[in-house]
Amino acid sequence: MKKYLYIYKTKLMTDLQYTFDLLLGFVGYIIHIFIFLNLWQYIYSNPKELINGYSMSQMIWYVIITEILWTCLSGRAFSKDVSNDVKSGNIAYNINKPYNYVEYALFNHLGGATIRFILLTIIGLTIGFVFLNGFPPLGILQILAVLLSSFLATIISIFLIMSLSLISFFIEDASPFYWIYSKFILVVGTIFPIEFFPEVIKPFIKFSPIYAVSYGPAKLFVDFNMTDFISIMISQVAYLIISFIICHLIYKKGVKKLNVNGG
Repeated sequence: MKKYLYIYKTKLMTDLQYTFDLLLGFVGYIIHIFIFLNLWQYIYSNPKELINGYSMSQMIWYVIITEILWTCLSGRAFSKDVSNDVKSGNIAYNINKPYNYVEYALFNHLGGATIRFILLTIIGLTIGFVFLNGFPPLGILQILAVLLSSFLATIISIFLIMSLSLISFFIEDASPFYWIYSKFILVVGTIFPIEFFPEVIKPFIKFSPIYAVSYGPAKLFVDFNMTDFISIMISQVAYLIISFIICHLIYKKGVKKLNVNGG
């Protein structure tokens, strides 16, 4: 475990040297937030009006949190890096190293995601506080619960993205799989909460990764209650186990294929 923590720390310290560059890269995030801020202000005729159980303030906070979780992942770059490691053969050099490539990629990417998450959280909370005149009513324990849920959501997302990227072991280009996944998360999980979808679709979304990686942490932030917290934790633990197993199975089968073909 110490070697993986060292990998995490190394990536963390490296990215700290480029904080200003990271901030410049968040311009897109800020633009998205301002677009949705104006959109929901236009849709809600009254700030106290409720649409599908959400006030205007809650909807804007929901988008701020889901955008933080998605943007801090830098998923497209991560997916490209893993796919390139496979296609270039660079992954073969990691097979004989004293660490597992999956765990190496996880902790390495977590290092960068940590810096992005902290910076994006500061930016997002500042924008929300200024334009919405305050934060949702959360206590210390509730904030810790939201952070725990966000942490689990990030790990699950990394495993899922890595699983899709490792398909490059078997096909020439796995990028379409990530593209489909990212658009699915964006349209269904980031812009609208589950409550905004038809009743017939809600059960499918609730049992999909969206509930664990996007909806869960944002829902707890805007409208925390213990029932939702337990449900979200169960979903996240289940998806953490499932994504972990799937990612390692794909990697092991890919390495076996690599060895059979002589590297």
